[in-house]
Amino acid sequence: MLRLPHRAIVSLTGPDTFSLLERTVTHTVTDWAEGEVRYGALLTPQGKVIVDYLAHRADGGVRIDVHEDAADDIVKRLKLFRLRAAVEIARDEGLVSAIVVEGAPDPRSAKMPKRAVVAAAQAGEPIPRWDALAIAAGIPEWGRDYRAAEVFPTDINMDLMNGVDYRKGCFVGQEVASRMKRKGLIRKRTVRVRGGALEAGAEVRAGAGVIGTVTSAVGNEGLALIRTDRFAKSILAKDIVTVKDAPAEIEGAPWLIAEVKAHLETPADD
Repeated sequence: MLRLPHRAIVSLTGPDTFSLLERTVTHTVTDWAEGEVRYGALLTPQGKVIVDYLAHRADGGVRIDVHEDAADDIVKRLKLFRLRAAVEIARDEGLVSAIVVEGAPDPRSAKMPKRAVVAAAQAGEPIPRWDALAIAAGIPEWGRDYRAAEVFPTDINMDLMNGVDYRKGCFVGQEVASRMKRKGLIRKRTVRVRGGALEAGAEVRAGAGVIGTVTSAVGNEGLALIRTDRFAKSILAKDIVTVKDAPAEIEGAPWLIAEVKAHLETPADD
């Protein structure tokens, strides 16, 4: 059992817990089995991610596994939305997020280890090289790759990782999030990138043009937020992708290949 770094647990208990989450967060809360983990976020009314998290369905409520810097903010915001609902919302200092062999699958990727919420006294040392593990799985994370109100759900691939239920009832930011998805061509995505000059904040270029920015890196592997339409044009032009003048390679995940083909078939203006 290894403790996850920079995480905190927010507990929600009470009979109105699920109705509160249903009208505020991006993921569905129906048919949620005890022990199951769901990925979701709280959005601004303009559809940007305030914070994303992994929510564990527990006996008597829900435990939200969130970045420690965002824990107090999500408590405050959920309390504002609570109104007269019978829900207790609090940061639980006695619990931590941990990697556990018999834990619940991470809904974002089968490449990620299983995790659980455990008593702080039971947890071991922080897991080493966590950033490298998440980057290798293609998982962007709050606090490392972005912070509050900087990205839309599709920018960080939430729609590809079971993080947004576009069919559920209204939630905060749903109108914008749904409209972006219905447009069909997503223009920004987080992708895996490899190269010898990777560092957070460095420009990703194709030929003479900028197509994105590295958001995190460990060694020669990293994540970058890129304009997929510009990347598609660079492929057509046979431009070389570089970071800090060094050759780089963007991983051609099946979903990215499909989106690049769609952009090439339906060119979009800058």
